[in-house]
Amino acid sequence: MISAQVIKNTIEELRSITKIDFCVLDQEGSQVASTWEMTEFSQETVRQFARSMADSQEMQGCHFFKVYDEKVPELVLIVRGTGEDVYMMGKVAVCQLQGLLTAYKERFDRNNFVQNLLLDNLLLVDIYNRAKKLHIAAEARRIVYIVETKNEQDSTAMEIMKGLFGTGGKDFITAVDEKSIILVQELGEREEYDTAEQTARMLCDMLNAEAMSSVRVAYGTIIQEIQQVSRSYKEARMALNVGKIFYSEKRIHAYNRLGIGRLIYQLPVNLCEMFMNEVFTDQMPDSFDEETLTTINKFFENSLNVSETARQLFVHRNTLVYRLEKLQKSTGLDIRVFDDALTFKIALMVVSYMKYMEKEET
Repeated sequence: MISAQVIKNTIEELRSITKIDFCVLDQEGSQVASTWEMTEFSQETVRQFARSMADSQEMQGCHFFKVYDEKVPELVLIVRGTGEDVYMMGKVAVCQLQGLLTAYKERFDRNNFVQNLLLDNLLLVDIYNRAKKLHIAAEARRIVYIVETKNEQDSTAMEIMKGLFGTGGKDFITAVDEKSIILVQELGEREEYDTAEQTARMLCDMLNAEAMSSVRVAYGTIIQEIQQVSRSYKEARMALNVGKIFYSEKRIHAYNRLGIGRLIYQLPVNLCEMFMNEVFTDQMPDSFDEETLTTINKFFENSLNVSETARQLFVHRNTLVYRLEKLQKSTGLDIRVFDDALTFKIALMVVSYMKYMEKEET
């Protein structure tokens, strides 16, 4: 149902143009919006008119009109005054209100269609039939973004995104849960993943600045037909999850750039446990103290460069070597050697994944 505020804004605009007062009521006679203190008619009077066969009626110095939604009476409009001019302005107001009802109903239907499309709740034949009915192009290059907000039901972030993408009719903004906003964007023929990355960065920067909300943005792959929208959505969802587990320092995650995190994310937990027990017989990586973990991560960041790592950690080179040798004694892995470093890096990622899965199960 169209909001009362929209109806109020509409009749107030008509009032400012025509200098005629309008009152809109529902079928039970309850007032929705009005430009004057309408006390002349009781709810029963409105109900009787709503149940009558007449589309319009003049009564006690006012014109009554029925506002239809697909041939079914939805609202009652009362126009204050009599005469041909008032009657004609009443008909104009009825047309305006009926147009709003149709537009908002179509908007709701489009939103409902996109939500079901994302969740893969539609049969293939239904997808094309409903797309045609809602005037949505079946064949178009599209990509799906997921914007995860820190706060649930972040209305500010939603409004900003609607202002950016929700006005052209080709892009869709919706939500399927309380913390995620979904953008289905139509791309031009020459727009590729560099454009998608720019859009993701723009969303991240703008929402962090204007909505004061810490967000993550993930996107799937570019698809060619409307039935593939759910695939791009699932890819974006995987990118978001993989990004939070393995690349938490980043705010933007692309499905086509997930790297080794994609492989680990799809491994069964029991296989991960076997790997960890095989590599680390005694001390597991998640049991290391903060200093050791900082040293390891900084060493990896500097591509196994001992001198540069020591400089950034503000320690003597020999101190860093001592720490690395101590780590080798406890784990059996010398991360100064590429193969051992690779094994250790994968192990750290596997630990993060196992912790995530454990948290999801509780």
